[in-house]
Amino acid sequence: MTTTTRRMTLEEYLDYDNGTDTRYELVNGELAEVPSESDLNNLIAVYLLAAFLQFIPVRLLRRGTEIVVNGYRTTTRIPDLMVLTEDLATALTGAKRSVVMPDMPPPALVVEIVSPGKENEARDYRYKRSEYAARGIAEYWIVDPQQAQITVLTLVEGLYEEAAFKGNDRLLSTTLPDFNLTPAQVLQAGASE
Repeated sequence: MTTTTRRMTLEEYLDYDNGTDTRYELVNGELAEVPSESDLNNLIAVYLLAAFLQFIPVRLLRRGTEIVVNGYRTTTRIPDLMVLTEDLATALTGAKRSVVMPDMPPPALVVEIVSPGKENEARDYRYKRSEYAARGIAEYWIVDPQQAQITVLTLVEGLYEEAAFKGNDRLLSTTLPDFNLTPAQVLQAGASE
């Protein structure tokens, strides 16, 4: 849902404060409200965060960090989960706002958990896919509870190669080669624990 008619610059967006707790992304220069996540999506994000902590130091993990991506006009995204490189963690040190700026290195991995609806599917599978590839993000996970699958996209020569995992398939990741979970475990978000 776009909420502005006038296009904003990145600087205007970063300074924007309407006095509410509403979260926004900047999409092609237009302010777009980010709806609240479902409880399931939040559980999946926390579950993955806990699983990632077995392999990645906490200083390299982020939830709620924004990233400026390439586009026709300025676009920012707020992935559900982000794995930083050491260089990016260093670049963010002391930042007033947790935003991966265009002059910073890209994260190693971003995770998006698809919310129900065609608009959300298009955003995560189509738009973010091209934006994250253009930004040079090595790995992009699309966790889709509706399709009961996790798609792992690996950047090869500027384009993503796709591998879809369902059920009890072991998730394969170049960023997390020792990761040993299945889509069933992730999508159930620890319900059986």
